[in-house]
Amino acid sequence: MKFAVSLIAVLLPSLALAGDLHIPDMTAAPVGFAALLVFGLAYLLVMAEEFTNLRKSKPVILAAGIIWVMIAITYRSYGLHTEVEYAVRHYLLEYAELMLFLLVAMTYINALEERNLFAALRSWLIQKQFSLQQLFWITGVLTFMISPIADNLTTALLMSAVVLAVGGDKRRFVVLACINIVVAANAGGAFSPFGDITTLMVWQKHIETPTGVIDFWSFFSLFLPSLVNWILPAVIMSRFIGAGQPEAETSIQCPKRFAFAVVFLFLLTIVTAVSFHSLLGLPPVIGMLTGLAYLQLLGYYLKMTHTRDCMIDREDCEDIGTPVPFDVFRSVARSEWDTLLFFYGVVMCVGGLGFLGYLSLASEVMYTQWGPTEANVTAGLMSALIDNIPVMFAVLTMHPEMSQGQWLLVTLTAGVGGSLLSIGSAAGVALMGQSKGMYTFFGHLKWTPVIATGYVASIATHFLVNQSLFT
Repeated sequence: MKFAVSLIAVLLPSLALAGDLHIPDMTAAPVGFAALLVFGLAYLLVMAEEFTNLRKSKPVILAAGIIWVMIAITYRSYGLHTEVEYAVRHYLLEYAELMLFLLVAMTYINALEERNLFAALRSWLIQKQFSLQQLFWITGVLTFMISPIADNLTTALLMSAVVLAVGGDKRRFVVLACINIVVAANAGGAFSPFGDITTLMVWQKHIETPTGVIDFWSFFSLFLPSLVNWILPAVIMSRFIGAGQPEAETSIQCPKRFAFAVVFLFLLTIVTAVSFHSLLGLPPVIGMLTGLAYLQLLGYYLKMTHTRDCMIDREDCEDIGTPVPFDVFRSVARSEWDTLLFFYGVVMCVGGLGFLGYLSLASEVMYTQWGPTEANVTAGLMSALIDNIPVMFAVLTMHPEMSQGQWLLVTLTAGVGGSLLSIGSAAGVALMGQSKGMYTFFGHLKWTPVIATGYVASIATHFLVNQSLFT
């Protein structure tokens, strides 16, 4: 979900944008303070989503509209209405490219869910009657392995369903296993461009500025630091689970027709996106949308052969009575639209603050006065309280001059820093809702010092194994 059709729209630094268009600095003006207040209030509502049940997209979309209306009214007095329009189109184009990329990835994940692949995996794990210790490690390993390909939220929800199904009333196991899943999901998503929105955003920036940022293969330099980030807290927490054997379920779930074909097409779509960019210089989103056509053609085949296959084998008719056995647009409709719209609100809000001059000011303080290492580690800590999307978008919009090692550092810290608190990542928030009160904010907070050891160790590992990238 990244990549820009014109590359002019890909996370251009607001400082450069302001400089090119001679936009006055409004950081000390009433419109600037008002914009900060609006964004702050909106984000307080985002952080309180668990208690208010107000979807996080609503306040940031409203805030984005209010901020840009205030900007437009103020800047018209300077005769800069065309510059405001240009800036809005700049951020809209940037968002549209990221959104389309993410939409294709979400559609494939939903198609896999519709084909019962995730349910079959969950059923298999439960039927095997692993011990609680074994399930703790199996769900953690699978989460770490799957999240670089699928998004970390979907992976966390899948694995937590296994934990809740077998955990029963074993509260300590459920809490520790859910924490382990959150940490593994965020760590696994940090070393792959497809693992998290923030990594996609960083890869997108490489397309516009091929120097000083991260290309596709360089992300995998973060594999070892990400592994350390997950496995160190997991080793410590596993010692507190104790012995136990969960009860097996009697129900068995099986994949539907062509479930593994969808997996193959998803991998082929990723290869297409990477190849389009690496070999042809095209934005990867073009490859992703091409890959969506693969899924559409498979859906057409399933539709055309459904009646014939039912006549041959009644057991294969999982959708008897349904006029359309598989429809790709159902998977599109079931995408995480709240997340996609939240991302729109964040892009427009942060873009507006950057237009007013705040991101240039923050960049000067953090990356000039503090230094890149301190700034990037702080960005990771901020993502524990604030979603990592606005944190990373702000850093990319600042566009500080950094080595590739530092860009990898902020990618790592923004990705795994959200594990420190349950509200720091979408995976943590989702699991709190799904666990029905067993996995909570304070239950996670109790183990934050243990998770922090992984955070510090992963940063140290990055400096150790990727030392040559900091020059």
